[in-house]
Amino acid sequence: MIMAIAVMSEIKLLYAIKPAKMHPIVTVTFNPAIDKSTTIPLLIPEKKMYCSAPAYEPGGGGINVARAVKKLGGDAIAVYMAGGHSGKKFNQLLADESVPSLVTEIKENTRENLVVSETGTNRQYRFVMPGPTISKSEWMDCLDSIDKLPGARFIVASGSLPAGIPVDIFSRLAAIARRKDAKLVIDTSGKPLEDALKAGAYLIKPSAKELAALVKRQNMEIQDVINAAKEVIGMGGCEVMVVSMGGDGAILVTRDLVLKAKPPAVDVKGTVGAGDSMVAGLVLSLERNSSLEEALQYGVACGTAATMNPGTGLCDRNDVDRLFKIIKQGR
Repeated sequence: MIMAIAVMSEIKLLYAIKPAKMHPIVTVTFNPAIDKSTTIPLLIPEKKMYCSAPAYEPGGGGINVARAVKKLGGDAIAVYMAGGHSGKKFNQLLADESVPSLVTEIKENTRENLVVSETGTNRQYRFVMPGPTISKSEWMDCLDSIDKLPGARFIVASGSLPAGIPVDIFSRLAAIARRKDAKLVIDTSGKPLEDALKAGAYLIKPSAKELAALVKRQNMEIQDVINAAKEVIGMGGCEVMVVSMGGDGAILVTRDLVLKAKPPAVDVKGTVGAGDSMVAGLVLSLERNSSLEEALQYGVACGTAATMNPGTGLCDRNDVDRLFKIIKQGR
């Protein structure tokens, strides 16, 4: 059941599922979206293309992390902002999956994205729409709701930032994490990633391409990736960096540790949600007190499992368990 809770004396509302329960993993999504996915035989310009019946799923970095954690048998609460008719639809989609949530209502509409897959070529097209403009009172209410949540061990901020969110938002999240004695995990890109490193997170998860852009280098080999990660860590940007390498798996780097995990070849049906599934696996494994090596292996298994599903299906637990065993065996 979805219930409404008044935020102080303001008219704005927070909608939540089981808000009083303590959740060890808190995911934060500043720019959620309804992901609409469909299929066509072939994408052809200036022609009518008849699509399959669309599937609607709640999406956005932290939302997908929370959804994946639940699929894996873990416990996470999704904190986000949503508004308008699309926001109501979004809230219902997430409630239908029984994902615990805490949402700050905003004035503007929640965005909608489109994923189109070609059945004839197995290619996938992702149309990402801009998000709403967030007011200061809205994002401050959202941060306040995070600050008041009890029991968080990990705070995961993932995805893009919509207009109106200040550049120091990750510094504010880092301060909240310190007050709560929680570890901050950040998965974003571009300028937000640069700003996130100033906040001093526990873990960040850029792709190899995002890391190259961050350190302003091109055509980095594996050793270059390791050196760049150590450079960022040495400047205090984070304690742990996990660099996703696509089909080559991922590399985990700390000040004195370098670990690699490579998945077996699988039949790739889509890449939407693979990075979010990896983050979910990493954080859930760490929350269960696994070693960094096992967390990396489990995260890679989750990210790889997500590519085996079309659309935005995220990872399947059975696929994850099977892939995890293979990766641990080093085959």
